[in-house]
Amino acid sequence: MAAHNVARGARCGPSLIKEIVYGISLSLMAGYLWKLMHHWNIRRKYKEFYDLLERGEISVVAGGR
Repeated sequence: MAAHNVARGARCGPSLIKEIVYGISLSLMAGYLWKLMHHWNIRRKYKEFYDLLERGEISVVAGGR
């Protein structure tokens, strides 16, 4: 009886709804990961800038028009 259920499941094609849900889920997870890594990179750049500024290795000159 179990073999009959397995064979029946193998004959069915992919479910369109499941494929759409899987695709949306994967794309949302990838987008969230990219955004998280992007924010970490920006945060790291700001931290490096302010560390260099504190140590006196760089300086900031205000320029105006």
